[in-house]
Amino acid sequence: MINGGEIVLRRCVSVKASDSLESGYGVEDAFVPDQEVKPRGFDLLMILKGANSVLPFVVALSTVLALVYPPSFTWFTTRYYAPALGFLMFAVGVNSSPKDFIEAIKRPGAIAVGYVGQYVIKPLFGYLFGTILVSVFHFPTSLGAGIMLVSCVSGAQLSNYATFLTDPDMAPLSIVMTALSTATAVFVTPALSLLLIGKKLPVDVKGMMSSITQIVIAPIVAGLLLNRFLPRVCAAIQPFLPPLSVFVTALCVGSPLAINIGSIISPFGVAIVLFIFGFHAASFIAGYVLTGFVFNKSADVKALQRTISFETGMQSSLLALALANKFFQDPLVGVPPAISVVLMSLMGFSLVMAWSKKQQQKC
Repeated sequence: MINGGEIVLRRCVSVKASDSLESGYGVEDAFVPDQEVKPRGFDLLMILKGANSVLPFVVALSTVLALVYPPSFTWFTTRYYAPALGFLMFAVGVNSSPKDFIEAIKRPGAIAVGYVGQYVIKPLFGYLFGTILVSVFHFPTSLGAGIMLVSCVSGAQLSNYATFLTDPDMAPLSIVMTALSTATAVFVTPALSLLLIGKKLPVDVKGMMSSITQIVIAPIVAGLLLNRFLPRVCAAIQPFLPPLSVFVTALCVGSPLAINIGSIISPFGVAIVLFIFGFHAASFIAGYVLTGFVFNKSADVKALQRTISFETGMQSSLLALALANKFFQDPLVGVPPAISVVLMSLMGFSLVMAWSKKQQQKC
């Protein structure tokens, strides 16, 4: 249990980065609860303060409900994905501050390794698995492109929450790595998509850059500005963000699964599930092994390995799904991201439980 089973929300006040963990929200994309800090002035309203702690169970429940009763999510159609992701990114901005980014200069080596895992190793795995799916098993090109698209997007804020549950001291580092990959996604994701998918399907690079700016960058900046210049407004809305973000995440996990249920339970859908599982598993393992090799003499190497493993293995699959629906005519491109939204979350939290149990046994 963490902090006596309670996850304490951060107030919109200026505190040292070392004293608290700045939260981030996103699907799958994610929620990073903060270490408890003493409030200054009046206490922040603790409305559903434990909302973030139920996120793993919400992901699992949404998955089961989407499979058992798809109509419970099919009303949340693809046109809502971009606004939903925008809201989650806005929550990231509201619960962040420039102090998060200052943390990056303290461990540039770890930041660099995480970035390489995110935008070099992961895309290579995406290209490998996508190519094998199409060239060896003769699946439609669009499905291979969908896997590659998942590999090109930024890290999921859910990795921050997974890191907090496993290694709380590493949460600020995780936040910075995810923030860096998210901030540069506006340039890197379209470029990687053109490089990996461009020869197979047309890629609208300018359109992708514009969409990522609107869906990711603008909401985060808006949240940061609100936090900086209107702290009282920020303090008023912040208690409502965790439960709302959990609800939006449930929709973002269940909807893609419910809408694509026909494709997913088909014979080729089972194969796609296996390929997506292999892609994420390879990414988790690569991040862990690479970090162990680079930081083998570091005192906190194991914690670093777990942190960067989460960063490499967990992607903003909802962003990939939003891009697939907007920029690719073939709906099959969206099937791998839809599967990834669910698998990535379940795999990440399975690792959380395994690693947390292992650490408890050592104590």
